[in-house]
Amino acid sequence: MSMSYFDQLNLTGEEKRGAALKRASELKKTIVEYTENKFSIKTGTEMQEITGLNKERMLHYFNASEKDWDDWRWQMSHRISDAITLEDLFDFSESQCAQARRVGIKYRWSISPYYASLIDSFEDNDPIRLQSVPSIEELDESGHSDPMSEEMTSPAPCVTRRYPDRLIINVTNQCAMYCRHCQRRRNIGETDRHKPHRSLLAALEYIRQNREIRDVLITGGDALLLDDLKIGWLLGELDKIKHIEIKRIGTRTIVSLPQRITPELCKVLKKHPPIFINTQFNHPREITPESKKACDMLVEAGVVLGNQAVLLKGVNNAPDIMKKLNQELLKIRVRPYYLFHAKHVKGTGHFITTVDEGLAIMEKLRGYTSGLAVPAYVMNAPGGYGKTPILPQYLLGRQDEVIRMRTWENRVLEWAMKPPGKKCGGSVETYLKQGMDGYLPAISD
Repeated sequence: MSMSYFDQLNLTGEEKRGAALKRASELKKTIVEYTENKFSIKTGTEMQEITGLNKERMLHYFNASEKDWDDWRWQMSHRISDAITLEDLFDFSESQCAQARRVGIKYRWSISPYYASLIDSFEDNDPIRLQSVPSIEELDESGHSDPMSEEMTSPAPCVTRRYPDRLIINVTNQCAMYCRHCQRRRNIGETDRHKPHRSLLAALEYIRQNREIRDVLITGGDALLLDDLKIGWLLGELDKIKHIEIKRIGTRTIVSLPQRITPELCKVLKKHPPIFINTQFNHPREITPESKKACDMLVEAGVVLGNQAVLLKGVNNAPDIMKKLNQELLKIRVRPYYLFHAKHVKGTGHFITTVDEGLAIMEKLRGYTSGLAVPAYVMNAPGGYGKTPILPQYLLGRQDEVIRMRTWENRVLEWAMKPPGKKCGGSVETYLKQGMDGYLPAISD
């Protein structure tokens, strides 16, 4: 036998406490499996023994010092981009190295020593290796080179515009690591190139002439691979435009090259608030002491941090991995912002999941963890029409002023939206009986 919400109001204090304890026991059962599984999903901080050995081996291989390792420019100049170095450092099989050589003919690849140090070469499906080391599956030609039609949504040099009040300035093709799932691999080319100064001036002029633009995202490539002087100049020019309210920076250096977050860079950023930085952590293994330090420095400089994960087959397409990632991100003061359904870019088809996998992950986040740890699951609409939310169905139906809804626990409930009044019998009691029956979980005798 169950009890309505109205009847619950008449319970004694002791009865209410008993109901609360029963409810707490039910809730505890929903998280037992994750509580046990999460310890098997390691963070980068928990993998320091393997990371340390990899780092030692690379320092010896490159005849480098700790000071070199902590210098982001040294990291950039020693990026790993040939199969011989991979074989020497990680004892990869001849087959793996041959794949890297074949893929390298068609698609450029490069890995910072820091990110390479996170690879567990003893794990076949290591999420770090999958994101950084070329796979023969990249030679599958299915997909599109420009799935977001960026080349058709560029009204000025360096500018991509898909929304009414905001736009992108693309400042470089350079990255610390060329991710194997990259959405802009068509722009990577064979050499690193920052956009010419005249193109940036043209982009700024376009923004000045379009007063509805209030939000500018500086990205690339990786926007933080510009030097400090250029970053400061660009932010300063945007500050001079009165209708610009916020500035955003897209970067994965926090993940792939945390050494780039220097005191000097933070001083530059601190001069130009408000600044929002979105990065891309895709797996808990990418959360390390170094990435935490980089986040701490940015937060102390007044930067607001968000994460835009990409749903990747074999890397993070499991509810427990995504939950652990988002919870760990909050611990380093990074707010999970988006979970992107991977775009079907040429050479990345092996990373594509089904939408149902993404929805299953969202079902296991909403209600099962803090709302702060629940990103928006979005898909970029074809043709450059922007991000579209993909949501589990919680509103099941509506008739007049009564809605039928499903909770995160799959309880189906009805709720009358009208406040107490003549149509509800004119009393609060009638309203509660008609509109709130079953709104709270029913209590069984």
